[in-house]
Amino acid sequence: MLVLGKRHEFTDREKAQLALKFKHFDILLDEDKEPSEARKELGNFIKKNKYKYLILNTSAKLDPKIIRYLTLLQFRTRKHNLRIITIEQFMEKELKKCFIPKDESNANFLAEIQPYTKFEYILKRCVDIVGAGCLWLINLPIGYYVRKKIREQSPGEIYFIQPRVGQNTRTFKCYKYRTMHEDSHFNPYTEKNDSRIFPMGNFMRKARIDEIPQYKNIFRGEMHLIGPRAEWDILVRNYEKALPYYHERHLVAPGITGWAQVNYPYGENAEDARQKLMYDLYYIKHWSLWLEFKTIVKTIAVIVGKKGM
Repeated sequence: MLVLGKRHEFTDREKAQLALKFKHFDILLDEDKEPSEARKELGNFIKKNKYKYLILNTSAKLDPKIIRYLTLLQFRTRKHNLRIITIEQFMEKELKKCFIPKDESNANFLAEIQPYTKFEYILKRCVDIVGAGCLWLINLPIGYYVRKKIREQSPGEIYFIQPRVGQNTRTFKCYKYRTMHEDSHFNPYTEKNDSRIFPMGNFMRKARIDEIPQYKNIFRGEMHLIGPRAEWDILVRNYEKALPYYHERHLVAPGITGWAQVNYPYGENAEDARQKLMYDLYYIKHWSLWLEFKTIVKTIAVIVGKKGM
């Protein structure tokens, strides 16, 4: 793959993913070259390597001469299977995430992101009810042991109840098993080896056991089994200010697990939230029962690997 421009700066994580798929991964960063120089440089790169994609990743409009050159190049290289696509198209196809610009630049492609249709919602609620029923059954034998260990290691409330933001930015009370000491200092992010978390709480987080009580939220229709993470209302206000298009994720109800949670590690800052937003919007835009099934399988893999989310 050959990337033209630097509108999106690939993260180390993305580069590692793409290195597994593509033998050649080159980036042409200089967007200010003269059209003749740019055509020559592009030609040299394409002659030397067999690229599958030429990705348009420029922040400024391309010179008409470059556009004409690329159009002709598309026809000349058709037999070599070179595809010329935008960064938005590439990220959805190969990275399974929607490109989100860091600024308020044009993002008309986000107009395609819509709430679920009535039929899709019915299918999704069927998955929800089955999933919540399974969690309720799992909670019957596990719940007693969990409550016992919480009382032993950190006396206090069994449940951690916090206002979270749901569909259409409505807040609701989200239920989780408590994993931190009640007198912990305030910090919206969990840190590595966080002293606020007691031993059983640490195990519950890695095994996702702390999320089980959210079956109550699913039965009430406040959450789905799968969807964007239900974020704390305080964090949402901060993200709305810092991240363009963050509100788009509230087109649908949040989930206990989700496409972002299984594809990106636990977030610690606004940039992590931006990366997760890309996955959330992909999930909403491309929702299907197959994607639902893939997310469930990936969630199980994460839990078995005790990676947490």
